[in-house]
Amino acid sequence: MFLSRTPSHGDVLHASVGQTLQLYAEAQAQNAQIQGFQVSGPQNVTKEFRSGSDGKAEVTLRWTPKESDANKLVPICFAADTAITQSEMRCVVVTVTHTGALQGRASVTCLPNKMTVALEKASMPDISEEFLSLRDPSCTLTTNGTHIVGTMSFSTCGTKLEDKGDYIVFKNEIHSIVRSNEIIIRRNNVKIDFYCEFPKTISVSNFYNLHQADYIFTESSFGSFGYSFEIYQDGNFTSRVSPDAYPVQVKMMEMIYMGIQAVSELPNVTLFVESCKGTPDNNPDNPMYYDLIKNGCVKDETVKIHPSNQTNFNFEIQAFKFNGNYDQVYIICNVILCEPGNPFSRCAQGCLSEPSRRRRRGLSMETTGHYITQGPLQVVGPAGPSSPAEHKKINAAPKSDTAPEGNFPGVVPEPRSDGETWRFREVFASNITTVVFGSGFVLSLVLLAVVVRYFSRRRRAEDQSFLIEDEFEK
Repeated sequence: MFLSRTPSHGDVLHASVGQTLQLYAEAQAQNAQIQGFQVSGPQNVTKEFRSGSDGKAEVTLRWTPKESDANKLVPICFAADTAITQSEMRCVVVTVTHTGALQGRASVTCLPNKMTVALEKASMPDISEEFLSLRDPSCTLTTNGTHIVGTMSFSTCGTKLEDKGDYIVFKNEIHSIVRSNEIIIRRNNVKIDFYCEFPKTISVSNFYNLHQADYIFTESSFGSFGYSFEIYQDGNFTSRVSPDAYPVQVKMMEMIYMGIQAVSELPNVTLFVESCKGTPDNNPDNPMYYDLIKNGCVKDETVKIHPSNQTNFNFEIQAFKFNGNYDQVYIICNVILCEPGNPFSRCAQGCLSEPSRRRRRGLSMETTGHYITQGPLQVVGPAGPSSPAEHKKINAAPKSDTAPEGNFPGVVPEPRSDGETWRFREVFASNITTVVFGSGFVLSLVLLAVVVRYFSRRRRAEDQSFLIEDEFEK
């Protein structure tokens, strides 16, 4: 297998005409010795092979692009060979330009739940942070005068997780951006990769959080800011569910208490929850979802929002599951930070029944919307016995042929534990109704027969009287 210093399959590297590109790869074989590397690429690529101990070996590839390679995408592939086997083929793509991409000098700080990259401004003259972003373009960068800084958690700003054999690696990049209204540009292209890696030889959980609760972003107008998204044990919103308890097991229709907290470098900000939805996985673009909050408006009748300060949002929902073979639910919310007191901000607008009336973001200082996720919630069974008041509340919901708003109307609670009793009552009531209507129908037939008989007798009497009178006259 390839080790951590090896580029990932599909990585894009940058090279310039006349400048030598150097590519390093390292691999390790189990119970065998690597004898060499097979390389596929340009004709003038060279390789330097070195064999190590414990089945390890490494190779250094060097390639100097020619003028004919300019503005091309050149693939380079390689694989490690033993006497009887060959590793997977790994390929990278080299983008060749004349000017080259500025690499700059950067330092990376790796913490248990986030990483920070600091880029020396002196290493990139005439480059402004306004034209730089992380892999996710919604995450821009800030400056402190000497460095351009970006901070993110391991699940935000386009950070990717890769398994590199002996290490777990979290990768991101700083790159230059071109604005849509720019016809020409006169600045160098920037491409700086950075990463944090944690060895597999010890418990990975000691190095980074497996429980996704903290989300950290960077934007030029707001600096670094973040959100924590937690599940709480009760409505006091003080005791968090332990990360060891995930996935959190809940019973159908049990109340779930959740809270979002915002933290910002700015002293005074307001948190706004634009939307929350349930999905069967942690993909915010999953077409199967159920709206809980949409456009700032509560859409599910079990959602209850609890009072809190301007940087907290505490709420509760009733547990549910999706129809089909799904036993887990993730809650995904889209959140925004605004400057308080600005009547033009999205936070000040609140619930929008008509999203087209939303004011433009440029009129106020606010962040872009960022998705944060909590879960999974694992539905393990029906709800336990409830009080008569709760039973009345659950069954008092008006019936409707229209499903709740959302792409998949099949989000339904399972029957309660006293469902058989309730079903018996419905059947019993239905039988009584049938007997009443049947009796009424029979009574109507009897009355109709009496009326018909009465008029028949009267008609015959009139006919006889008429015949007697006619005979008498004759």
